[in-house]
Amino acid sequence: MAEFSLDLNEEQRDLRDWVHGFAAEVVRPAAAEWDAREETPWPIIQEAAKVGLYGFEFLATCWADPTGLSLPIASEELFWGDAGIGLSIFGTGLAVAAIYGAGTPDQMVEWVPQCFGDVDQPAVAAFCTSEPEAGSDVGAMRTRASYDEATDEWVLRGQKAYATNGGIAGVHVVTASVEPELGSRGQAAFVVPPGTAGLNATRKLRKLGLRASHTADVFLDDVRVPGRCLLGGRDALLERLDRARSGQKASGQAAMRTFELSRPTVGAQALGVARAAYEYALDYAKERVQFGRPIIANQAVAFALADMKMEIDAARLLVWRASWMGRNNRPFTAGEGSMSKLKAGEVAVAVTDRAVQLLGGAGFLRDHPVERWYRDAKIYTIFEGTSEIQRLVISRAISGMQIR
Repeated sequence: MAEFSLDLNEEQRDLRDWVHGFAAEVVRPAAAEWDAREETPWPIIQEAAKVGLYGFEFLATCWADPTGLSLPIASEELFWGDAGIGLSIFGTGLAVAAIYGAGTPDQMVEWVPQCFGDVDQPAVAAFCTSEPEAGSDVGAMRTRASYDEATDEWVLRGQKAYATNGGIAGVHVVTASVEPELGSRGQAAFVVPPGTAGLNATRKLRKLGLRASHTADVFLDDVRVPGRCLLGGRDALLERLDRARSGQKASGQAAMRTFELSRPTVGAQALGVARAAYEYALDYAKERVQFGRPIIANQAVAFALADMKMEIDAARLLVWRASWMGRNNRPFTAGEGSMSKLKAGEVAVAVTDRAVQLLGGAGFLRDHPVERWYRDAKIYTIFEGTSEIQRLVISRAISGMQIR
């Protein structure tokens, strides 16, 4: 039996150092500019594609790591550089994960390359699932999909909210209700190919943080897509709907598991933001002199930094554990995926808040990046399931009860 170890292997260390180098040399120097512009950083996405950081091959290499740690390691380092630019680069992975998780091999071959484009003309993809009245309440989804047998097309109608890359994406992956009376069990996911008529995003949403990442509401006005765009295929959908109508128990954990598997990676993004703020505050505290000595010589400051470091390391262990469990098909019997995202998100908010406080008036100025990290951190207690939803998942898992 292998000896237990928390040491990263050589490939993981090389990956960490490579992504960190890109974040330090390319991402971080440009972060303030693109945050102020509130525009998609296409030149940086293209640079990431040139070096091999943006593309399915990179994601596939990370997913192939049997420990499950490569993707969270890469995510933490990239988002250490900047969360808005990081999401512009890694946001396409949401749509790719949906295609990879529900699609057939033929669908993966057809659509995944189009999600990324190529080095000369990179593209992005969007995963559209949240709605104005259906965020945490997935069963309340109002977007509808109906099948037109005469043309073998699916017709999509509805509105999606807060879609990363919505409207500027080539490929959009859209979830819709096929049989509303079945709730979440009557839903399916569809690929909307580039240039499809009827899909519109009227404006880019202006946000507190992650400003370099494009977010928009997406409107679907009689959007027609070929039958082959239903992820998983029509036969599989009809079989699933028949089971739901007959009252057979769903492998309900399957949908939950999909969300659980993605949450550790989001937690790793939050860790990158938190670590950036902690490191900056630590350096500042060593250099800032008050009353004749560096402020870190004061217990109040030193203890705050000690707590920041401890919380970041504790959150990382939860992220790594959940990532390893997901990759090795270990069941999340206590909501371990949600634990990792919950802890990391709340640590990011707390650490960035403390970093601003330690810098005092300087922390409130855009001259220092901690104010941007403070703004970016807040989303990690909201998207991919709010902190309240994470606690609900965990409490249901440990109690075995349908807590509401």
